[in-house]
Amino acid sequence: MSPEYLTTAEVAELLRIKERKVYDLASGGDMPCVRVVGKLLFPRAEIEAWIAAARSGPARRAQPLPCIVAGSHDPLLDWALRESGSGLAGFFDGSLDGLERIARRDAMAAGLHLHEPDGWNADQVARDFAGKPLVLIEFATRRRGLIVPPGNPDGLTGLADLATRRFSRRQPTAASQQLFEHLARDAGIDPETLSGPANPARTEADVALPVLDGAADAAFGLQAVAQQLRLGFVDLMEERFDLLIWRQAYFSDEFQRLVAFFSTDTFAGQASRMTGYDITGLGRVRYNAPCP
Repeated sequence: MSPEYLTTAEVAELLRIKERKVYDLASGGDMPCVRVVGKLLFPRAEIEAWIAAARSGPARRAQPLPCIVAGSHDPLLDWALRESGSGLAGFFDGSLDGLERIARRDAMAAGLHLHEPDGWNADQVARDFAGKPLVLIEFATRRRGLIVPPGNPDGLTGLADLATRRFSRRQPTAASQQLFEHLARDAGIDPETLSGPANPARTEADVALPVLDGAADAAFGLQAVAQQLRLGFVDLMEERFDLLIWRQAYFSDEFQRLVAFFSTDTFAGQASRMTGYDITGLGRVRYNAPCP
């Protein structure tokens, strides 16, 4: 990773000038710098902004972002992308994959439900994307727990009951899998010792299918999916699902069609029918990167 501060020699090499000239610019107040224990250091971000401010000619336009919503799979969001006619496509391979695609500008937005000590998502976004023009808005809160066969024949009440059960798991980039492993260890269960289907499921819907087919006794999933498949559900927690969006993408025609659809009775009715969703906080800003 690039250092946060540059030395005098590194600035001289970057600008193709002599170190003496760097000292002159710094001492004259013409170049951003700090002095620590008698040594000059140059904040990389401020130096890059200083260079950019000196450019002439037409401004370079930002490359358009692909009309893709990445990150964690959510059944209600997946449905809304199609039903709204937004023109946005979903590529859901987990919250961590979504963060990587946002960083590479391979997606307009990403769904996240990363558990943090004081909440969800915002701390990691602030760490990973400091200074980037991104906004994190709430989509919904969801009920999560154990998806079990109808009637819960094994009488499961919590994660501690999974020790001898077959478990359907998600891929490592899924925030739900990471959260499950954290909670399972707290409950005295080693996730690596659980038996169950060998291949991880890549969506919230797919993780419940082995329970439906009798290949697993439980999955860590959403109440909405359990209800959809007429399976049992052991409620364990509420989690918040947010959308991380590039600011320029938020005002695109495609994303604005999706935003408009969120305000319709059709969307509200679907959220109510799917159960386990609370959309009263929809659109609340959870993180907004400071303007440069």
